[in-house]
Amino acid sequence: MSGPDLRTDEELLHAHVAGDPDAFGVLFRRHRDRLWAVAVRTVNDREDAADALQEAMLSAHRAAARFRGEAAVTTWLHRIVVNACVDRLRRRQTHATVPLPGQAGPDEDDRHGAGRHEPAAPSTDHDTAMVVRAALADLPYEQRAALVLVDLQGYSVAEVATMMGVAEGTIKSRCSRGRARLAVMLGHLRNLSGDGDVRPDTATPPRDSQTTPRGGA
Repeated sequence: MSGPDLRTDEELLHAHVAGDPDAFGVLFRRHRDRLWAVAVRTVNDREDAADALQEAMLSAHRAAARFRGEAAVTTWLHRIVVNACVDRLRRRQTHATVPLPGQAGPDEDDRHGAGRHEPAAPSTDHDTAMVVRAALADLPYEQRAALVLVDLQGYSVAEVATMMGVAEGTIKSRCSRGRARLAVMLGHLRNLSGDGDVRPDTATPPRDSQTTPRGGA
């Protein structure tokens, strides 16, 4: 059995462009957990997230030859995923009620080639997470995407600006407006937190443990 592929992300992408039939699959598997987390938290629906991620990876597969190395491969991939999610949200137009209580099982995730089964949270934390995620779903999609990437996924404002193709000030503004709206919508949770703060990440299940650090291998 062969060991892990030690090529860098950029080397894998170049190998894919050169005709290596396995390189892109290796690249995707290396980062799919984090890409899936961004997709599912941005569109707030597992089926839509799986479709958006599939669309994004098809786009990345086809556009690989146009990658110029101006940003890390992971940043490039995340930008494509975010754009696919935002396009899907724009097409959806109206905010629907999201079936957050159930988590998709491994078989469902495997059908789409992405995602990981998140561990069950205690009922109180789970109920709070549902409220927070529902509030996130009511934000304008640009604000939601910015908050997911900055506050939930831990990317810097500069990285998110690159992913979304806008100025850093725009990301700061979107995050600020989104946090202000969340503070209003989630004001009743302040009594639960005990510190007067409402943070969108406090009730969110932990990130998948097996993720690749930002910037690639």
